[in-house]
Amino acid sequence: MKNIHKLFALLLLSTVTALVISCGNASTEAIEEEHHDEAENTAELTDKQIKTAGIELGKVEQKQISGTIKVNGMLDVPPQQMVSVSAPLGGFLKSTVLLQGSRVTKGQVIAVIENPEYIQLQQDYLEAKNQFDFAYADYERQQELAKENVNAQKTLQQAKTTYQSWLAKKNGLLAKLKLINVDMTSLEAGTISSTSNIYSTINGFVTEVNVNIGKFVNPSDILFEIVDTEHLHAELIIFEKDVRKIKIGQKVRFTLANETKERMATVYLIGREISADRTIRIHCHIDKEDKDLLPGMYLKAIVETGGTAVTALPNEAIIDFQGKKYVFIKTEEGHGDDEENQTKEGSEEGGEHKEEGQHFMMQEIVVGNSELGYTEVILPEGWNNENEVVVKGAYAILSKMKNSEEEGHGH
Repeated sequence: MKNIHKLFALLLLSTVTALVISCGNASTEAIEEEHHDEAENTAELTDKQIKTAGIELGKVEQKQISGTIKVNGMLDVPPQQMVSVSAPLGGFLKSTVLLQGSRVTKGQVIAVIENPEYIQLQQDYLEAKNQFDFAYADYERQQELAKENVNAQKTLQQAKTTYQSWLAKKNGLLAKLKLINVDMTSLEAGTISSTSNIYSTINGFVTEVNVNIGKFVNPSDILFEIVDTEHLHAELIIFEKDVRKIKIGQKVRFTLANETKERMATVYLIGREISADRTIRIHCHIDKEDKDLLPGMYLKAIVETGGTAVTALPNEAIIDFQGKKYVFIKTEEGHGDDEENQTKEGSEEGGEHKEEGQHFMMQEIVVGNSELGYTEVILPEGWNNENEVVVKGAYAILSKMKNSEEEGHGH
């Protein structure tokens, strides 16, 4: 019976010991796994490796970096450089030689309109002019008679009223005739025409032709549209959040669709109304006119918003890894464990001493604009301005860190 009790006690002790060892191993594995996770974004380099890789340290600086805004837009013309041509009194289009793309010059006859009503209008004018001349002569005669008290004051007043009435009618008809560009010298010489010429008021190119020979056009109809392409401007669309960064006089670099040639413009006017899609239009003058440019061409532009003091690092300090931006920070963490591991490894390898190195931790950041070898960096919360950052040789540390990880996984 005593032997049975002893055997049972031995079995129980063995089970407890196994459980303790198992728990101890699990805890050790958990600690090792946690330590491994922490070490994934760190690297250790010896002084010799640091010197060989040319690694240099620095700190975040305040730099004046010019900001830019990327926007879209299109080429357009000011209202003063675009003309819609119509026939003020209507009529039939008798002739024109214009086609889309035709070049016209100021004062050129671009169409001839025919309307029988033009004849009546000219007849009315000639009659009104004759009546005016007669009334004016009578008024002057009545004035002379009034000075000698020969006629009554009423007669003088009636002559004056008649003269002013015919003057108003003559001037009204004259204004209508000027609308249809009637040659007044020929008309007053007795030549009446049923046609009127339409002249171009600007130099430019025809962009629209909406009529054909023989078509009757009303005064409100647009016959042609002519655009002066020598004074195109860039119309940019700026989002509401960027409007405060835009100032008159800022430079704009833009390229047209399917082109790599960069052109320059200058911000001239800033819109004062926010559209439904929360954007504002910016009017920019092109620095160098180009006759090959056409209204309606789409463009991509970069607005230079001026320099501001921002936190920045040299471009070499920033690495691109898996689609994100990082920098390496020198850190003092992990030295105790490393010394212990080095001692252990040294004893296992025959007492050889492993040289203690410097530790670097990879820190994710957000970048902004770049200029003159420096890039704006947006630092994470809690950043210590005394942190030493690797400003040269950062990719060498990344390579060392990744190689170490691969070796660790291999074991």
